[in-house]
Amino acid sequence: MPQRPIPLFASRYYHIFNRGNNRQPIFFERENYFYFLRQLRKYFTLDRVEIVAYCLMPNHFHLLVYLKSDNFAALMQPFALSYAKAINRRFKRTGSLFEGPFKSILVDKNEYLLHLSRYIHANPTAARLVKRAEDWEFSSYRDYLGLREDDLVHPEIVMHQFDVPTYRQFVEEDQPSDRKKISHLLFD
Repeated sequence: MPQRPIPLFASRYYHIFNRGNNRQPIFFERENYFYFLRQLRKYFTLDRVEIVAYCLMPNHFHLLVYLKSDNFAALMQPFALSYAKAINRRFKRTGSLFEGPFKSILVDKNEYLLHLSRYIHANPTAARLVKRAEDWEFSSYRDYLGLREDDLVHPEIVMHQFDVPTYRQFVEEDQPSDRKKISHLLFD
């Protein structure tokens, strides 16, 4: 297997993302989102990865993760393959689901961690899929607000710096100018 251009190391935070081939959907029905989350749990939560935040969008996904081992890339490949195979089987399609290997960017400052969590959670409102970020059920934002409890995500990593109303305000006030602070952590 070829070496990743940016190696992934344990005890660090990363923004992991990918999108559909040719920017096409990777989620076609509600159950697809749930299946993706079940696969995340299956491949990543056995003391290997802490998922800090996530958002699943119709044609891409974002994961903010803390790696507990150096073998994340080795876990990501079978995870993505299992999801793509299931989608191809379900919808009788062939070919690549994702545009290529997943992308990863090191999140090396606490400020970036905070702003990236906001960016991830504000994604559905920025895309005008919902009016309020908490209305998008396929992100970890509801866990951050205490509206849902799921052991898949670890909001305490970010929330130890906020109370719920302050974090909600932080996300709701997401501005394109604020995204400049973390533009190097995003994809177009």
